[in-house]
Amino acid sequence: MKKVIILGAHGKIAQIVTRQLLTEDIKQTLFLRNSARLRLEDPEKESIVEGTATSLFDLEQAMTDVDIVYANLAGKIVEEAQNVVAAMKAKNVKRLIWISTLGIYDEVPGKYGEWNHEQLDGGYLESYAEAAKVIEASGLDYTIIRPAWLDDKDEIDYELTNKDETFKGTEVSRTSVADLVTKIILDPKEYIGTSLGVNKPNTDGDKPAWYR
Repeated sequence: MKKVIILGAHGKIAQIVTRQLLTEDIKQTLFLRNSARLRLEDPEKESIVEGTATSLFDLEQAMTDVDIVYANLAGKIVEEAQNVVAAMKAKNVKRLIWISTLGIYDEVPGKYGEWNHEQLDGGYLESYAEAAKVIEASGLDYTIIRPAWLDDKDEIDYELTNKDETFKGTEVSRTSVADLVTKIILDPKEYIGTSLGVNKPNTDGDKPAWYR
């Protein structure tokens, strides 16, 4: 049975991934700060570990006998990236799926790119860009995922762009991002060493249509 640890397991995308994986032959370790925030649906396939990604000790303890790390983190993201890389190397785990954000390569064009900078500059975008550099220099089998602005629509509808391509679209559903993560977990040889922009097709504009 393949073993996956989900860091930041209480996140909305992470919870969708968790539900999707319950139908698969996969053992999940759900790692989060407050274990009381989650309930197990299938104790034979899931376990909960309380810890923080700012603690290298917590991460190393949780990564024992793990095949894939899926990181859905926020907060002190650079420190967390450094700790995740260090823990994975200490535990000889190679495969990492890392959720980032759009704009870390200044790849978002036009008025939308300007608006995205206005919303995210001042620490957030810079930190995620620095964390991505940590991941890319790690030597791990990583996939970085850069979603457009997220919504909670119950739909799977997305397209991908690579790191060296102009970002497309303005929005995407969390369900779509979860679908991509799930597909990579099920076929971990896909998208190794890539940084993928994720957007809903035909949503170009100056900002997401739902944003006011």
